[in-house]
Amino acid sequence: MARPYDSIRTAAARPVSSESSVVGRYRALPFPEQWTPALLTLCNAGRDKPLETVPTFRMDQVVQALAPDVLVRPRPNRHRGEGPDFWLYAPEDIPDPLPDAALKGLLGVWLKDLRPEPEYRSLLSETRSALLEHPPRWQEGVPVELLRYERPTEGGTAAPDARQFQLTTDWMARRILDLEPYDYGAGRLRFRAMPRGPKDKGAELVSQALEFQGDRGSEWYSVVLNITLQTVPFDPLPRLHVHSHIRRYATRVSARTGRLYLPFGRRTTVLLRPRVPWLPGAPASDRFAVARLAWSPGGYDWVGGGPAGMLRSMSLTESFPDAQSVLTDPAGWLTSDMRAAVLYSTAMGSHEVGAGLMTDQRSKIVEWALRALPEELIPVPALVRTRLSSSTPGNPRRESSKEPAKTEEESKRAEARRTGAAFALRQLPAAPAPDELPTLEARLLWQTQEMRDTAIAALVTHLDLKGDGGAPAATEKAYDDVVTLEWQSPELTVRLHCRRLVRSLGHDLALPEGTRHSREAVTTAIRDRRREMRAFLTEDETPSLSPAPTLALVEIDRAKDFTSADHDAKFALRLGCADAGVLTQFMAVPKKAKGYNSEKNKEFRATKAWDDGLRQLGVRVHPQHSLGERLPEGLRYAAVWMVRKNGRSRTRWAGYVPVAVLVTPDPSGEGLARVEGWDDEARTWVPYPVMLLRLTRRAEVPTGTVPLPREGEAPVARLSWWADMTEQRQATEEWLQRVRRTLRGTPTLLLAHGQNMRSHWTWLQDGNMVRDKFRDGHAPARRLDPDLRLVRVRTARNRETAQWWAVNPDGANGLAAHLWTDPTADPESARVFWSTTPKARTFKLSVAADKLAPRVNTKGKVTIDTDKPAWNPGLVELAVLGCHADDGDAPEALALAVHQLRQAPDLPDALSLPLPLHLAGLAQEYVLPTRDEDGDDSEVITDAAADADPDTSAAPGVETAPEPGDPTPAVPAQQAPADAAELR
Repeated sequence: MARPYDSIRTAAARPVSSESSVVGRYRALPFPEQWTPALLTLCNAGRDKPLETVPTFRMDQVVQALAPDVLVRPRPNRHRGEGPDFWLYAPEDIPDPLPDAALKGLLGVWLKDLRPEPEYRSLLSETRSALLEHPPRWQEGVPVELLRYERPTEGGTAAPDARQFQLTTDWMARRILDLEPYDYGAGRLRFRAMPRGPKDKGAELVSQALEFQGDRGSEWYSVVLNITLQTVPFDPLPRLHVHSHIRRYATRVSARTGRLYLPFGRRTTVLLRPRVPWLPGAPASDRFAVARLAWSPGGYDWVGGGPAGMLRSMSLTESFPDAQSVLTDPAGWLTSDMRAAVLYSTAMGSHEVGAGLMTDQRSKIVEWALRALPEELIPVPALVRTRLSSSTPGNPRRESSKEPAKTEEESKRAEARRTGAAFALRQLPAAPAPDELPTLEARLLWQTQEMRDTAIAALVTHLDLKGDGGAPAATEKAYDDVVTLEWQSPELTVRLHCRRLVRSLGHDLALPEGTRHSREAVTTAIRDRRREMRAFLTEDETPSLSPAPTLALVEIDRAKDFTSADHDAKFALRLGCADAGVLTQFMAVPKKAKGYNSEKNKEFRATKAWDDGLRQLGVRVHPQHSLGERLPEGLRYAAVWMVRKNGRSRTRWAGYVPVAVLVTPDPSGEGLARVEGWDDEARTWVPYPVMLLRLTRRAEVPTGTVPLPREGEAPVARLSWWADMTEQRQATEEWLQRVRRTLRGTPTLLLAHGQNMRSHWTWLQDGNMVRDKFRDGHAPARRLDPDLRLVRVRTARNRETAQWWAVNPDGANGLAAHLWTDPTADPESARVFWSTTPKARTFKLSVAADKLAPRVNTKGKVTIDTDKPAWNPGLVELAVLGCHADDGDAPEALALAVHQLRQAPDLPDALSLPLPLHLAGLAQEYVLPTRDEDGDDSEVITDAAADADPDTSAAPGVETAPEPGDPTPAVPAQQAPADAAELR
């Protein structure tokens, strides 16, 4: 039985008071603005549309790589109202980090990089001469306040200066480096810093490479510490988070090619440590440099020939490592004092070192790092469990391990699923009369007999159906035609239409031969397969299918089994099915391959696919809160989500699509709820499956970014990133106003995911929010609507919530599930709470596991945990931004209700988000192509906010695809400037 921990600690520190002050002194170099006219003249020569600012991004990359002790700051941005700032910083005690001779050399290659065309050589020479007449000068002893800031926001939230996010974390990292090395029993960890540029978040420290002897030989890994500066709503004190994780290195070369496998289309980061400084006259540095390897037409090489592509024209003290040498002898370069260390990714194959650290070891590493805190900083106090009510909902999931109780419990769950399915079907168009049984219509589109029979059996078990449904005799040709199976239960009729997926519909998309395909070609191929799939579904002779949305379970290959990512047919099939009014859920064709065997877990995957498919129909057992009269009677839950295109998307799907879901609990108290989605075209709420199908219209986009001008017309100018984002924000807030108006008249708790939604709904940013007010447009913030409450959910993404562990004074620090509060906050005014859930059942590793050295387990045996994956539930922040305390609302009760919404009774593990938000996020499957590592798009039910390593795969069973709502802006990445205000 799990220990009932009373408190948890977070890996975070904060100032002693708002008056705490630390002043750092730096050598600082301002960007020479006197250069701007000459640089713009060079850049704009021959351009139809002139640049407004000088592009320094590639120059910044080179400075990061070749002078890693220099901190590169982004140029001040007038759109954010930023004041003047320096361009380059270096701590005062580092002698001459970028000598004048080296800076002049960088300047020359930068100018050549800006305009490499031969016709501009003379202009380039003139520009260089003009710039050298006014060389930049370092300023000595520049003071920078690292803790205190000017004033908090209107809502009382800390508002650090923009440069503190970079300089303060670097200062803290340097203090950690000054500590004695961390002693882990079998050795000591010695850390080195990574270079940080204008878009990097915080500081990073990497230990020496550690060797692990696995079954296949030596594998290598490091411990990594990340230090970030964060804020918490309504708290005037900023926080420093210390995140720890495992980083693995790729050292295993292919027996066929004799080099590392680098997946096509992906870049691989390499840590570098030169024996002597690359720049002439530069001081030696203990910091790593960073470069990236990728495939190029001439073979694998450094991206652009080296950092920013500028190294081709540079004279270095030591030659830059040869890319082919690193790829063919990665272990040799790694063991030579980490002169080159290639970071591992799951696409490279398997690795014998397990990802992640467990809680007890993490707590010890963090406690060692926090010894570096000066007297102006203290660890954040331990959080204590809420005493308001039970942590679990009123209808918790119950497990029974004994027969026949276990069988009886499973039967009750199946009955609840049938009841939920009947309830959901009655909400759909053309619902049956109250005295008629609803019918669950489903298709099984199969490719292999093995998975067909497995899926049929899984449906029978999942809903506890009686009989074989009228299955034909077991012959080879029994299922050559459409076969309809039917079962009767007290709650509903289940009708399953089985049909083989023919005409190569599940095979590669039809694309021209070659490895590279244009977006137009991929879009055309998807469009054609989409039409074929719709025709396939509408021409079959399936009898009397309901006009309401139906479900199809489709057997298809994994993503990696297609010729390439471009050939993956899954999204085209989903769109084609939607055109025919059919929802889709995919399951992978069972296969055996090296390191992969989907045959052994086919029963689990089939059951999971049916469960996720029923979820799309709105079938879900909803958590019932246990707070009684502490919450308004008849409270319902709304959730908003922004579907955003990833900047690397190969197709031109919709850039941004807002989604809203409304969950209205049924007063019967059986865990039933009506699930609806907002249809903005109809300006009304519709059943959830209807919304999913209508969302596919938002995937209809032109094949080009802007229409081509007709003959004689002027070209259409593209919007700038800022103008485009302003337009998106305005449209989103107008959409939000329409949704909000429909929520009046009934108590409603509105949920929004901070990292997902705040770029488009700026009220959710820490710097803007004010308690109990609301803004969804250009008008000033106003009082919250009487029936509305607002809670912002923030997860561990971008390290915005701290890592944590449950405090055990008598042994290993562990894990605990509850809602937690800050004991130093005023209980009457506290608005921020923290939610933790149990470890997923698939992860059995002890909280005392040691990834660095052998340990003695509870049985007295020596065990090694290095090869085992570690996984910890993430800390989820629940900020009650708006409620009506004067009318009896209790913020803690609202937060506890949201915490209970993460514990759906019909799911084996807790969700990373409250159920309404979870359903809203999953709607993006019908707007954007999504893919997971197994080629099976089954809904991930384990906690996706777990702190898996950012540069490695999560452990098996945890989502490895980007979490829904990836914060990549809906514009090309190079156009998106860092937004410090949003990141807070």
